[in-house]
Amino acid sequence: MDALNALAKQLEPIFKALPALPKGAKDWLVKAWPVLAIIFGVLQLLAAWGLWHVGHIYNALTAYTNQMYGMYGISAPVNHLGLFYWVGLLVLVADAVILFMAYPGLKARSRNGWNMLLLSALVNALYGVLLAFNGSYDGVGRLISSLIGTAIALYFLYQVQSYYKTKTGGEKAS
Repeated sequence: MDALNALAKQLEPIFKALPALPKGAKDWLVKAWPVLAIIFGVLQLLAAWGLWHVGHIYNALTAYTNQMYGMYGISAPVNHLGLFYWVGLLVLVADAVILFMAYPGLKARSRNGWNMLLLSALVNALYGVLLAFNGSYDGVGRLISSLIGTAIALYFLYQVQSYYKTKTGGEKAS
């Protein structure tokens, strides 16, 4: 967590310099974060399950195609799911777990919950990088979309950072 806190301190001047949200919007966002964490955690799990399912269909079609090639005596181009598929799947599941772990801290307005959301945003950026290298034609577009989404999430996170207490008993600010 020390590395995450150090990174949070480094990012703080960037996002604190941006225009502030109105107090009512910040209050609403702090109340909504726990529910949003659960919703997005479920969506991440659904995305991981969908990716898992598509991967199994892909493997079945690849096996069938390879059999057909073999029947005609042609050497089959063996295509299996690559490293980026499996790493991407693990990143999606890890992000969902992080979001679920953030819920209690967000509900209690502790700094740990805020840190978990920060970690989730950074994992989302990592997933975007993985998508850029997965060999598809739109990898760069997915990377840019992921980075924009991460930047928006970080903006909202830093807008409400002062609402979350540290373990040393610091008071929340409004």
